[in-house]
Amino acid sequence: MLATLDLHLLNGAARPGLRGAARFVAEFWYFGIKEARACLFVALFFAAVFLVPRAGLFGLPRYDVLLVAALAIQAWMVWTGLETGDELKAVSLFHVVGFALEVFKTSGAIQSWSYPDFAWTKLWGVPLFSGFMYAAVGSYIIQAWRLFDLRVRHHPPHWMAALIAILIYANFFTHHYIGDYRWYLAACALGLYARTTVVFRPLDRERQMPLLLAFVLIGLFIWLAENISTFWGVWRYPNQVGAWATVHVSKWSSWSLLVIMTFTIVANLKHIKARIHVPEH
Repeated sequence: MLATLDLHLLNGAARPGLRGAARFVAEFWYFGIKEARACLFVALFFAAVFLVPRAGLFGLPRYDVLLVAALAIQAWMVWTGLETGDELKAVSLFHVVGFALEVFKTSGAIQSWSYPDFAWTKLWGVPLFSGFMYAAVGSYIIQAWRLFDLRVRHHPPHWMAALIAILIYANFFTHHYIGDYRWYLAACALGLYARTTVVFRPLDRERQMPLLLAFVLIGLFIWLAENISTFWGVWRYPNQVGAWATVHVSKWSSWSLLVIMTFTIVANLKHIKARIHVPEH
């Protein structure tokens, strides 16, 4: 059924009969379906987060069950061809990068947030499943690239994009010691990607939007998912220990910057890089 759905979604045959409001509704409908389909890993993973009771299952603690679920989802996606070997390498890199950030942020010296429950698969106080929350963002971008037949115009030189991505990642660590430079980095990213547009096909015609807007929107949805996850007690910020509170809106900017870093890694996949236009001047 999933293969049949994908074939249907990837069918870009012209539909000349669609005009006006009917075309808007149809394209909006298909845009929503493709977005939901691109979120397959995210949806399955967060379904596990919400469905697994805090006490765990079958004698396994909750965090361990979530790790098994995430590994099973990832293996299924590769086995069915939903992700290629190269894409799996990129997703694995997201996992490692995210896990390293989690270890730092939850360390005794920083304590930005914590994972309060016991697990056998905790390293340095961080459950191994946590890296999949970052990998899920990469999986979404990879799936969306295929389903929307994405192309990028006026992308900055890849070395510049890589440099700003590295600095963004480094700032998540260094701002605890030498100040937070996220807004300076955001300004640099704004300059780099100011002319960059992403071309996508929701139905049969190409549409486009500023790539920066896509970064901000994806960051917003991650922030919303983070609020849901903390409400369910998967992890907690210090101000949520006594009673749950909304995750501070400043985290939206952090997630948007992290999306830029994730996009940069995806953009270096061979089959995706071929669809990115970098102007010579």
